Amino acid sequence: MDELLNAGATPVAEPDTNTRSRLLPPYHVIIENDDDHSQIFVILILRKVFGYDDAQAIDLMHTAERAGEAVVWTGPKEVAELKLDQLLTFHEKRDDRDLGPVGCRIEPAS
Repeated sequence: MDELLNAGATPVAEPDTNTRSRLLPPYHVIIENDDDHSQIFVILILRKVFGYDDAQAIDLMHTAERAGEAVVWTGPKEVAELKLDQLLTFHEKRDDRDLGPVGCRIEPAS
C-alpha cells in the first residue's frame, strides 16, 4: 500500500452515469384583478418592479381586468419569489386608507 502512495498513484472517482441534471420549472408571477386598486397604481408597480414601458404595463393591466388575472413575468423560481416580494411592498393609499398591495402570486408555469 505504501508503495502505491509513494508511486504517485491518485485515486480517481468514476463518474456516476445515472446522474442527470434536473432543471427547475419556470414560474409565473401573476397579478389578480380587484375593484380596490386603481389602474394607475397597477401600471406604476408593473413599471417599477418589471421595468415595463407604459404600453406593456397597460396591456397587462387590461388583461388582468378582462381575465381576472394576468401573467406578468415568467422565469426562475428564485427570481419569481423576489418579484412577488417586490410587488407586495407597494401599498396603494387613498383617502387616508391603506388599500394594501395588489393581489398577486407565483405558480409553476405549465
